[in-house]
Amino acid sequence: MLWTVLVLLLVSSLLLLLLFSRRSRSNREPPLDKGAIPWLGHALEFGRDAASFVTGMKKKHGDIFTVRVAGRYVTVLLDPHSFDAVLQDRGSLDFSRYAQVLMDRIFKLRLPKYNPGEEKAIMRTHFQGDSLAALNATMLANLQALLASEVAPNRTDWKRDGLFSLCYSLLFRYVAPSGDAPPPSPSAGSLTGSLSGGPRPFFSRCVQSCLFGGGLISAPPRPASVTGEKKTAGGVRERLWRLLSLKGLSGESSPWLRQYRRHLLREGADGDAQTRAMLLQLWATQGNVGPAAFWLLAFLLTHPEAMAAVRREFGRAAQGGNRLEQQQPTPVFDSALEETLRLTAAPFITREVLQDKTLRMATGHEYRLRRGDRVCLFPLVSPQMDPEIYQEPEKFKYNRFLNSDGTPKREFYKGGQRLKYYTMPWGAGANGCVGKPFAINAIRQLVFLVVSRLDVEPCDPASGVPAMDPGRYGFGMVQPVGDLPIRYKVKSEESL
Repeated sequence: MLWTVLVLLLVSSLLLLLLFSRRSRSNREPPLDKGAIPWLGHALEFGRDAASFVTGMKKKHGDIFTVRVAGRYVTVLLDPHSFDAVLQDRGSLDFSRYAQVLMDRIFKLRLPKYNPGEEKAIMRTHFQGDSLAALNATMLANLQALLASEVAPNRTDWKRDGLFSLCYSLLFRYVAPSGDAPPPSPSAGSLTGSLSGGPRPFFSRCVQSCLFGGGLISAPPRPASVTGEKKTAGGVRERLWRLLSLKGLSGESSPWLRQYRRHLLREGADGDAQTRAMLLQLWATQGNVGPAAFWLLAFLLTHPEAMAAVRREFGRAAQGGNRLEQQQPTPVFDSALEETLRLTAAPFITREVLQDKTLRMATGHEYRLRRGDRVCLFPLVSPQMDPEIYQEPEKFKYNRFLNSDGTPKREFYKGGQRLKYYTMPWGAGANGCVGKPFAINAIRQLVFLVVSRLDVEPCDPASGVPAMDPGRYGFGMVQPVGDLPIRYKVKSEESL
């Protein structure tokens, strides 16, 4: 009897696999590449190294193709001239449904009345205008205090650390759920101060790597570490949920936190859902800023000409002082940051196809998209690493986004036509990043404080920028394989 049941289950599974494998391409659809494995398709290659996989598919099929990935069909569009056909269609293509899938998969969060438009409106009230100015001032004051607490008391003593660990710690610790910013030393009211083992190793390795680092399709885990990593990630979630719960917060909350809580209550979210939603917001506002600062400083520390140019500009902008005004133009720094993001920002911009749609390319070609499929833009591959747009795209060139007269460069071309989208680290269209001005200023202020107040250098002068983890594409900034060991100390009075 048992063998009969097993055989029936096996036959049923095979029939289902064959059913999923029967799809064929019509003349009006993009090239279809289902892969050799039924149902699974190209999931393993996609998860192992999405950039290499998509680049290979581009060489094989061109700027648009459909691949099977774990039972789903994903149409990848790589022609930046045609991106608006996806970004501006809010009738046939939808982001919110896919966002809800990710919320459930990563944060175990299901909101009964999820309204992304209202959430963005709430964020705009706190990341624009006077609220943004106040937030920036608070951020700067606390970054200054936190950085001062990190250096050795004796100006002549070097302190050793990992650059990723330092950057992520500094840009994460000034935000606490109990208020606008925590004190420079850990306290019972701050998020990081409430975590045993110290905020830096805990957050930079456990939170970012285990909880937030995986791509949309994770690469097969290393057998020796999968059990421990899952256990650590589960523990991280539980501890953060406790800290972000109503009981874990102190009585004084930031205006943003209070307004967002009221929004969740209106949506009918219970206490557990509110806690998970707060964890999602914590990642959304902080998950990429620290890694972006790390990559920029890593490039500057390993490219002396770039570091010298940024230091000179900061010196002129601050006019010998210790403060960099938000409105002060810094085109050299801006170019170095944009070049860093071009190389390391790797989000998937994904839409669910709600109804059959005809996608018209900039070339005039038309392709039919099927209801239930997904459309994906992968800007890292195109336009950001396109050799037709950028000469030697794999190299870091701090002045790539500067004209010969030192003004910002905003004109890039492909196929003889000017590009509207030549980098896309912040997304685009209606789902572009609301917190972009705040994030840029946070990175700029941190880099300014580090290069103007510290002597900092790699522990090994021959060190290069760490390699990027190819299994971490999809959510934003890629992650390094390992850290960049550095040493730093306060600059001498003569050099300040």
